[in-house]
Amino acid sequence: MVAPDLDTVVSLAKRRGFIFPSAEIYGGFANTYDYGPLGVELKRNIREAWWRSIVRLRDDVVGLDAALLTNPRVWVASGHAENFTDPLVDCKDCQRRFRPDHIEEGVYGDVARDDDGNLICPNCSGDLTSARLFNMMFQTQVGTVADGASTAYLPPETAQGMFINFENVRDSMRKKLPFGIAQTRVSFRNEITPGRFIFRTLEFEQMEMEFFCHPEAAAEWHKYWIDERLRWYVDIVGINKERLRLRDHDPDELSHYSAGTTDIEYNFPWGWGELEGVAIRTAYDLKAHSEHSGQSLTYFDDATSEHITPYVIEPAAGLSRTLAVALLDSYSNELDEKGDERVVLKLPPLISPIKVAVLPLSKKDVLTPTAQKVYKMIRERWMSQYDETQSIGRRYRRQDEIGTPLCVTIDFDSLDDNAVTVRERDTQQQIRVPIDGLMEALAERLPGV
Repeated sequence: MVAPDLDTVVSLAKRRGFIFPSAEIYGGFANTYDYGPLGVELKRNIREAWWRSIVRLRDDVVGLDAALLTNPRVWVASGHAENFTDPLVDCKDCQRRFRPDHIEEGVYGDVARDDDGNLICPNCSGDLTSARLFNMMFQTQVGTVADGASTAYLPPETAQGMFINFENVRDSMRKKLPFGIAQTRVSFRNEITPGRFIFRTLEFEQMEMEFFCHPEAAAEWHKYWIDERLRWYVDIVGINKERLRLRDHDPDELSHYSAGTTDIEYNFPWGWGELEGVAIRTAYDLKAHSEHSGQSLTYFDDATSEHITPYVIEPAAGLSRTLAVALLDSYSNELDEKGDERVVLKLPPLISPIKVAVLPLSKKDVLTPTAQKVYKMIRERWMSQYDETQSIGRRYRRQDEIGTPLCVTIDFDSLDDNAVTVRERDTQQQIRVPIDGLMEALAERLPGV
């Protein structure tokens, strides 16, 4: 079954080394998290699965890694300097700041109002200021003198580096429409977040692609990428299709550059929420950067012998949010073969942080050479873990809880028959396999990994 609530997964993530609150020994830092040893592996696996699907297996998409810091005029041209704002209110008593729409939605708890029906502070019931618009971009300074000329911004999104490099990529890679540019990168948004674990944080990694096409083909490509991205979550990340849905944005919620956006949403414990957005970004960005920079960012159409400004389809996914959904959706609480309760993360092997665990039945020195030999052989191909502490049952439970698909047990019989036991996570079935044929047996059970 899916995780019963968010706290269950937050507890597991910390206990098993996936995700820790940032700077916890200093009391933490709001809406920031550190990824532990298993979280790093899970994050890397999801990122690489996305890159393989979007770039490596396609002829019409190439990659880019643009600088985090860039000319501030980029954000003026893109509209972020003017439009990237949230309405916020302050409490006159406790000084805390909130998004008024989040108060009305009950994100901070029960909605409270005064006698006149006005919203009051969800923290202390104090009076709130009128809503004011705040830009969500983080400012920083470049150089040693802090003045207006040295102001720069941390990127609030991934897209702009791909737009300003449109001509560089098209020319160097000899690309013709339609083609895409993909990038994974950290973004920063100085926004008020509802504190739902890593679902929305100040610093987050995005997996994003800008797909340039003829304007007349934009609607067709928009539908294609919606279907393609939905399929990826189901087939690759292993998300239950029943807990996914598509939602078209209403006209009043569209971004300033969008002619249509469809969200892939997941049914979180608190309700439906965005997992990925697929937008028709029109030609807004290329035209804006052409105008502000004075450099033409158009495409010569051989069919019509004229220069056109391509439309852009943008599938934009959050890596940390995808990781959170993978943990929530793979969580299962069930009974083992003895009728005891076990918690299992049924992650697909492709993204599981540990692929194989090597478990000597005993810590006795007589088993160590064989166990270490098997471990060394396996770890050269797959991310593995060696565990020799506590009972074998407890060790199986630990591996189940972190999503390890296969365990290899070395016992005293291994010294005589030169064979080991392979246990499968989901079925709990065990088979005896000769050490000489172990790698082939594991590969059969880890297809595509």
